[in-house]
Amino acid sequence: QVQLAESGGGLVQPGGSLRLSCEPSGFTLNYYGVGWFRQAPGKEREGVSCISPNDGRTYYADSVKGRFTISRDKAKGTVYLQMNSLKPEDTAVYSCAAHTYWGYCSAADGPGEEAHYWGQGTQVTVSS
Repeated sequence: QVQLAESGGGLVQPGGSLRLSCEPSGFTLNYYGVGWFRQAPGKEREGVSCISPNDGRTYYADSVKGRFTISRDKAKGTVYLQMNSLKPEDTAVYSCAAHTYWGYCSAADGPGEEAHYWGQGTQVTVSS
C-alpha cells in the first residue's frame, strides 16, 4: 500500500528538540517535493517547510526559520524535520505531504496545499 507516515512527535519542554520523520511505504520520496505542515487547534494549517526533489531548494516559514531544518536521507528515501529551540507556540499536529511536481516547494511561498500523498500527522506538544 502506497502511503506516508510521520513519526517522532511527542511532548517536549520549551527549548527542547524533536526530529520528525516522513516515511513512505511502497515508494521513495527521492523524486518528490516534500512539505511539512502544522495545524494547531482553532488555527489554519500552515506550511512550515519544504524541500524540492532536484536541486534541494528549501523553504522555511518565518516562524521557524533558524530553528527547524528539513533534510533528506536518499539512501532511505525519507525526509526529516529537525526542530530545535521549540516554543509552546510550536504545539500542533505536524503532517508531511509529497508531490511529484518539481516546483511543489516554492522558495517564496512554501509547499503547495495540493499533494499526491499526505500523512496522518503526528502530535507535537511543547509544554513545561
